[in-house]
Amino acid sequence: MSVQVRERSARFGLPLRRSTSWLGRLRQERRHLLFPLVVAGGVALWEGLVRWQQYPPFLLPGPGVVWRRFLTAAADGALSRHTYVTLVEIGLGLALGLSAALLLGYLLGKHRAVERLVSPYIVASQSVPIVAIAPLLVIWLGSGLASKVLVCALITFFPTLISTIVGIRSVDPDLHDLMRSLRASRWQRFRLLELPAALPVLFGGLKLSVILAVVGAVVGEFSGADVGLGFLINLARGVLDTPLMFVAVFCLIVIAQTLYIVVSLLERYCLRWRVETE
Repeated sequence: MSVQVRERSARFGLPLRRSTSWLGRLRQERRHLLFPLVVAGGVALWEGLVRWQQYPPFLLPGPGVVWRRFLTAAADGALSRHTYVTLVEIGLGLALGLSAALLLGYLLGKHRAVERLVSPYIVASQSVPIVAIAPLLVIWLGSGLASKVLVCALITFFPTLISTIVGIRSVDPDLHDLMRSLRASRWQRFRLLELPAALPVLFGGLKLSVILAVVGAVVGEFSGADVGLGFLINLARGVLDTPLMFVAVFCLIVIAQTLYIVVSLLERYCLRWRVETE
């Protein structure tokens, strides 16, 4: 609908007529329809490839074989037990890693001298691959929950730390001067100025951290565990149960996607003021 039609309708008090055609509704819902269409297309291509090449199930199982294996693993309770342990590791690792990153990131963002003192050690710790650190943590802390949580915390720490530092330093210095002139307390400056200014950058780091937490849990379970989705993948690989490996991998994908969506919804809620001002 053009601008002239809107102005003319508003001038004479005429109601605006909305397009109710199926094509208009399809255009409005195309974003929601795109994902299931892509998934359906991928599954169809997967099934077609298996049928065309006639791959055996231990090499490349079809979607139907993977689905039946999923139902079997879900029915005997094995899948839920392993998924629960991995979720606990991810949750505790995120809580530990994000808490440390937010606190240290705020400190380094406010004090450049402390950053110059601490940053070489932080960068050195991140230069070592997590797959090299995980076996050491398993040796020191055992194959229980603690080593997996620490691996998740380490891999999620750095992205959130950097985004926190950048977000805190992105505040306009003139706004800091304004808050001081208004005699705002330290808590008021943090709540009303620094936190809202840092949130857009911070959520970018959080999105990356929640995905890396899933990777950290699997790396820790690969290094040494007797339960978890990573352990389930290792177990299925040892007995050539490829459909079970696919089931575990798809469960990890669903967990990562769910965490990413949760952070995205939280970002939309916390930053709704930006949409309103725009």
